[in-house]
Amino acid sequence: MKCVFCKSNTKVTDKRESPEGTRRRRECLKCKKRFTTYEKADNKNIIVVKKDGRREPFSVEKLKEGLMRACMKRQISVDKIDKIIEDVQEKLKTKGKEVKSQIIGKMVINRLRKLDKVAYIRFASVYMDFKNIKDFKKVISEV
Repeated sequence: MKCVFCKSNTKVTDKRESPEGTRRRRECLKCKKRFTTYEKADNKNIIVVKKDGRREPFSVEKLKEGLMRACMKRQISVDKIDKIIEDVQEKLKTKGKEVKSQIIGKMVINRLRKLDKVAYIRFASVYMDFKNIKDFKKVISEV
């Protein structure tokens, strides 16, 4: 990588994993200045196959919106929601280029069940497409 200051070559002095991605501390071979870079895998190549057969690119924003809605007015920090999203993204990398929306839903629902029962039921009501109160009662009895 080129130095952000003088555009010369750099070397990596330290590397570690962080929530933001792979963190690399770099030093310029010419001017000796140091800077940090973060590297994160791109999930734009993942295609989500919907129940009706439609295909659309995976959207972190859409996933976060659904989680935020399920966790609304609950004592759940944004950090915990971001952790769920990060975990799902990591798992998706191993699933191939196309992933069924049901698989993503199961990943999220399993994490929410452990985190908060109310958020779990809210998310499940959309994910499992509840039709009436009996569907709610069934899930509540399982929790």
